[in-house]
Amino acid sequence: MDKRELFLRFLFGGSAVMISYVVSNLIPWKMLGGIFAAFPAVMIVAVLMVGIRHGSNMAAQIAQGSVYGMIGCGVCVIAVLLLLQWTHNWWMSIILGAIVWFVSSILILKTKEAVGQRQKHIKAS
Repeated sequence: MDKRELFLRFLFGGSAVMISYVVSNLIPWKMLGGIFAAFPAVMIVAVLMVGIRHGSNMAAQIAQGSVYGMIGCGVCVIAVLLLLQWTHNWWMSIILGAIVWFVSSILILKTKEAVGQRQKHIKAS
């Protein structure tokens, strides 16, 4: 990754995060602001940058892989919400939520791969 690519990722990703943050603070209905806080800026910028550099096929692979991370985001949100209600400690809730996001995303990916391998084995039989 060259300096230009890093700059563009910073510019696009940072702008998307900033806009989402500003919108979430300006909207009086905070639940709608939470929706904007979950804007998938990193995924969009990753697909954009990979598409520019390597083409649509590789961008599609990045987008396909992001499905597992996005499902993990749902698990993360639930974990953070429950941890906040239980502990009232937002730092610990965020850290544990990030760990839950990563682990659940990997487990979902591995489960999908195992199911795919099993289906191939069944078809070959």
